[in-house]
Amino acid sequence: MSSVNVSVAAELTDSEKQKLRIIALAPHIVESLYEIGAGDQIIGTSEHADYPPAAKDLLRVGNYASLQIEKILQLKPDIILAWQTGNPMSDIARLEKYKFKIVYSKPVKLEDVATELQMLGELTGRQKQAQIIADKYLARLTKMRTQYAGQKPISLFYELWSRPLRTVAGNAWPQQQIELCGAINPFKNAQDDYPSIGLEQVVANSPQVIIQPGQHGNENPDQIKWKKWQQLPAAKNNFIFSLNADKVHRMTTRMLDEVKVMCEQIHQARLFYQD
Repeated sequence: MSSVNVSVAAELTDSEKQKLRIIALAPHIVESLYEIGAGDQIIGTSEHADYPPAAKDLLRVGNYASLQIEKILQLKPDIILAWQTGNPMSDIARLEKYKFKIVYSKPVKLEDVATELQMLGELTGRQKQAQIIADKYLARLTKMRTQYAGQKPISLFYELWSRPLRTVAGNAWPQQQIELCGAINPFKNAQDDYPSIGLEQVVANSPQVIIQPGQHGNENPDQIKWKKWQQLPAAKNNFIFSLNADKVHRMTTRMLDEVKVMCEQIHQARLFYQD
């Protein structure tokens, strides 16, 4: 969240900030607003914003591909919270021309979850609550980093998508989580953060663990049936794990709940291979 853009509400009192009408254009923004107590200020959001349950009742004004500009104009929000890498920027540019006050969310590192909570707290006059949650998140993140630092490396393949087969690399959000858990991704140095790869490349790298995230934690019917590839250590030793994609892929405090599960699964495999 840009610290410059937060100045759009700097002249307001906390009481006035708590009455601002907000359109939040990403599930992670909606979730964080609810967490700091500002959920009732949201008057519109995008598709897939479904947590907490109250978010399911919010008015939809678009999705990752397009925004309903006319509907947004009719709602007359005081602030629009946009996701810089997850919203159609051509539509955001149109909204800027209408002189809406727009604040951009752009979390890059796992620590940025705390930074954005603080910014949202400043925007909505809920600084104290946001700071408490941010501090708790950072303390938990630090504890996890310490817990898995220096552990024996273990190779892992992360099946982000199956058709076409896509994984993570570079500074991708799941790649940071993999490193937090002390695992090694053989595709880490790919040029793209979310590269497409061939099945034969996975087989050639013989991962010891395979992660397959699914929406709401459910199995993706299109996901690759890796157990057929018994030459892979992960398949042979049954270290193929599912994760709740809604948790691990969203930049919220809830993410750490699922990352904890992933780290524990990886460590279970690590102990097996060490024996």
